[in-house]
Amino acid sequence: MAEEITYADFERVDIRVGTIIEASPFPEARKPAYKLVIDFGPEIGIKKSSAQITVHYTPESLIGRQVLGVVNFPPRQIGPVRSEVLTLGFEDENGAIVLTAVEQPVPNGRKMM
Repeated sequence: MAEEITYADFERVDIRVGTIIEASPFPEARKPAYKLVIDFGPEIGIKKSSAQITVHYTPESLIGRQVLGVVNFPPRQIGPVRSEVLTLGFEDENGAIVLTAVEQPVPNGRKMM
């Protein structure tokens, strides 16, 4: 288990819901990944992300899917892609990433509470 934090620490992490509007292979990545374009609504806007989620998903299956992302980390340059959002998921028993998702549709940009 990680070190205990305060609620104020948690509030500093800005986790929002967004809808994947584009997904494509990312052959330049060191590990198999997709380039994602995610709509986080009018306040946050459209953001790019790189995600190592090729085991459980195809680009076609990702379009229209709502995901959670940390939107207040600094961008990271991953090869030719500037990843602006950390798309959240969990490792399965083999280490492949399974996306974190919402149970019911919610408006893009809503903050995790």
